[in-house]
Amino acid sequence: MSDDGRIFREAWIAGVHKHFPGEPKPSYVTPWEETPDWERAAAAAVRGQVRDFMRVSAGRSTCLTREQKGQFVAVCWTAQMYKHFEDPKPGYVAGWGDLPEWQRETDADIFEAIEQGA
Repeated sequence: MSDDGRIFREAWIAGVHKHFPGEPKPSYVTPWEETPDWERAAAAAVRGQVRDFMRVSAGRSTCLTREQKGQFVAVCWTAQMYKHFEDPKPGYVAGWGDLPEWQRETDADIFEAIEQGA
């Protein structure tokens, strides 16, 4: 789990640094070693889901648009928020259209990082 989660988290942090307008909140770029256990578990689960999705689609997930890739990551993350929180904050479970642009771009970056073997 640790490697899966760490890879996801590193892709998230890289995306935040690339796409977030201005200075991100410290919690957005918290290093892996300081990331809460629930978030580590969620990150590992989502990376696993993306990897499994790529496998069961026989690698044809590469045909998805960048937006579709980001949407997949966002939906998997939302499910994890419901798993880890009885009543998650609305921002944790926002729909794709309600996510800020920087977060949609970061989610797409995460999928592509996993796709590229990260």
